[in-house]
Amino acid sequence: MPLSEQEQRLLEEMERSLYQNDADFVATVSGRRGRPNYTQIVLGSLLAIAGVATLVAGVIVQLPIVGVIGFALMLAGVLLVLTPGKAAQADATASTSGSARPAPQRKRSSFMDTINERWERRQDGDQGR
Repeated sequence: MPLSEQEQRLLEEMERSLYQNDADFVATVSGRRGRPNYTQIVLGSLLAIAGVATLVAGVIVQLPIVGVIGFALMLAGVLLVLTPGKAAQADATASTSGSARPAPQRKRSSFMDTINERWERRQDGDQGR
């Protein structure tokens, strides 16, 4: 079922407001991560594999400290793979800071205030009939 014109306008207004007011969120969700750092991915994968091996070895020799160290290595490896490199973070920061427009200085009502005002106008219009 397609959206009505009013719903499309409201959706576009919400998108514009999101892009203007929350540039960090847009940068996070937009998917612009840049090129992957293959060295970081390989090192993180090797570290995670070593962590799993150390964890299993700790279980075999029944030493909890070895298992905890293995888990920490595994966690560090996964975090290394999943976090973007410094170059990708710099690219994302540069792309969002250039596209973000400064917010106008006039007082803005929040989205919910606007919706509430529209609802009240509709209710007042229906009671007059």
